[in-house]
Amino acid sequence: MFKKSLVPLASFILLAASVNAQDRYFTKTGKIEFFSKATMEDIEAKNKTVTAVLDSKTGAMQFSVQMKGFEFEKALMQQHFNENYVESNKFPKAEFKGALTNNSSVNYTKDGTYVVTVKGKLTLHGVTKDVEAPGTIKVDGGKLEGKSTFNIRLSDYKISIPSVVKEKVSNSIKIIVDTKLEPLKS
Repeated sequence: MFKKSLVPLASFILLAASVNAQDRYFTKTGKIEFFSKATMEDIEAKNKTVTAVLDSKTGAMQFSVQMKGFEFEKALMQQHFNENYVESNKFPKAEFKGALTNNSSVNYTKDGTYVVTVKGKLTLHGVTKDVEAPGTIKVDGGKLEGKSTFNIRLSDYKISIPSVVKEKVSNSIKIIVDTKLEPLKS
């Protein structure tokens, strides 16, 4: 009798664990780009190794990006970015921890594109600041694509721009996030 009741209980526990895993979506190949438009020069960099996770039940999300993973058109720009501006050896990654403020408006079981607002804390160069940004979540065949574009100010994160390059580097940086997330396998 005891063994017979264990089989349904064990099946329920495995099913519950499986369902819970489907609530989380994950990627290690997300993309973050940034763009600086200044008087004398535009600077653009891309990173295609962004780790991101989204919990569809709560709307909680987290991103992590290795600063040395940003690729620039010119090697010298990449060197200056890592050594002089973001100090990648001292601050190797940037992180965002937050949530979709309107998570209930996203139907994760129905294909479509949903407008969302993301709110949380961005840590960059050892400084953490509140960030709120518009975005979209596209549901397609059980997979998600999250996109957002927002601006930050380098001075808010204690990233200084030397006066000799003030005409080449803008204090306002446009950030573009594009992630394709799949259900997290347990």
